[in-house]
Amino acid sequence: MDRRSFLKARRAKKNIVSTYTVSGRTSTGLNQYSGSWTKNEVAHLLKRTMFGATLPDIEYFSQKTMEQCVDELLTITSPMPDPPLKDYDTGDAQNPDSDVDAGTTWIYSNNEDSDVGEKRKQSLKKWWIGILLNQPRNIREKMTLFWHNHFATEMASSQNARFAYKHHTLLRQNCLGNFKALARSIAIDPLMLVYQNGEHNSKYAPDENFARELQELFTLGKENNPNYTEDDVKAAARVLTGWRNDELSNTSYFDGSSHDTGNKTFSSFYNNKTIQGKSGSTAGEEELDELINMIFSKGAEASVYIVKELYKWFVYYEIDQAAEENVIAPLAQMLQNYNWDIAPVLSALLKSEHFFDVMNQGCFIKSPVDFVVGTCREMKVALPPGSDYTTAYAACGELLWLSSLMQQELGDPPSVSGWPAYYQIPTFHEMWINNDTYPKRNQFTDTLINTGYTLNNFLLQVDSVAFARSLNNPGDPKMLVEDSLAVLYRIQLSDTIKEQLKKEILLTGQTNDYYWTNAWNTYIANPTDMMAYQTVHTRLSELYKYLLALPEYQLS
Repeated sequence: MDRRSFLKARRAKKNIVSTYTVSGRTSTGLNQYSGSWTKNEVAHLLKRTMFGATLPDIEYFSQKTMEQCVDELLTITSPMPDPPLKDYDTGDAQNPDSDVDAGTTWIYSNNEDSDVGEKRKQSLKKWWIGILLNQPRNIREKMTLFWHNHFATEMASSQNARFAYKHHTLLRQNCLGNFKALARSIAIDPLMLVYQNGEHNSKYAPDENFARELQELFTLGKENNPNYTEDDVKAAARVLTGWRNDELSNTSYFDGSSHDTGNKTFSSFYNNKTIQGKSGSTAGEEELDELINMIFSKGAEASVYIVKELYKWFVYYEIDQAAEENVIAPLAQMLQNYNWDIAPVLSALLKSEHFFDVMNQGCFIKSPVDFVVGTCREMKVALPPGSDYTTAYAACGELLWLSSLMQQELGDPPSVSGWPAYYQIPTFHEMWINNDTYPKRNQFTDTLINTGYTLNNFLLQVDSVAFARSLNNPGDPKMLVEDSLAVLYRIQLSDTIKEQLKKEILLTGQTNDYYWTNAWNTYIANPTDMMAYQTVHTRLSELYKYLLALPEYQLS
């Protein structure tokens, strides 16, 4: 991809269903990276593993070695976030959510009212945005979103917001855990049972939805040759009969009376495995265990599939033959050797020369959530205090709405396949940018800098002057541009462009640097002088509006 011109008219592309490979981009592999360790490499690591890379985060990790940085990002010691709060009014005179006080959590209260359910789900999504904005220095939230896209569900499929909270807690708690164990838990997760009709899967009418996606999208993929068959889908559906949801307890359970107790025989792809039909209270658990063990006995297929998904999430969306041989294959074998634990595989990938290869830097188009949340974090946008939960949730709701306008809404990917940008061959994440979304991205950053977004009398806005003051030497216009770009950009602008930015914006067309330096020093000497403040504020706002509107800012 030509990273400086990806917004130009794209050539016509056809949908392709076979494996998509390209000629070799790089020959690097999993040897541990031993090159330069500067703020550039730190920013690359952080922007891939977190949502944006703030200047304090870059400074913090710059004091550590590469190994220490990756180890810390993969060592999650921060507590799980507090649960979502009731920030809504049902608008019902009878108040069907009366057992939950405003400002307290609703996750322990069962409520089957559809209006309450919708408002709780919106509360959950806003809460999730808040977690991303205040994320700790680790990979947990980036991995939670990875699994949300991989084991995709839609909150819209159920009015029970507690199912959605339980589901996303499962993903967050196990984000660096065991892939096989997580796949098993997902199979009987209440929200997944609703989304894939598993709660209606019965011996009288086996439902094949989840049985198909378990193999095609969640564990094995559809590109293996040979692969599972339609009869394997039908047999797996029979194994999974009998699982039901209990809304009152917010759990799933096994109903033996709805379970198919007959034997289930699979194809030669699974070595003609027969899962013996069972009855009794433990039949569902026992047959599920056999099904998961059978699927993961396809070690090469399952490991290669999930490693490719991780690669596309953290490195690049195209996997060429060199990457297949030098990165995917050894990582897949490592995953099997570690009995499906994800953390060691990610550690090897993120410490590799391949991950830090210059060809793999600045080559991602940010997703809408990464763009919106990352911009707020990197530009030091002040957030409402947590004690003012109504305003905090309102601000998060605004950012949630804005990211959904850009075609990504947390909690509701468009299908069980997740967001098309992560799988649609051959465009992949280029799909995030189009004639509708790119102007909306620019409108968002312009508004964030110009007028901000007012929520409950709180102004969600970039303070351009405060951002500049956080840099090392903002009085030097050349250093101001350089240091700003080091935080915000992942590819280098030419010296000509940087000089033009300095001259046309900071120097307002003048040629001598002291036109900016004098203005800045005058403000610093008397920050309450509104004329002095306005002089630097106007120029800085124009600089950051320009930088955040360029195509290069869309890249991570």
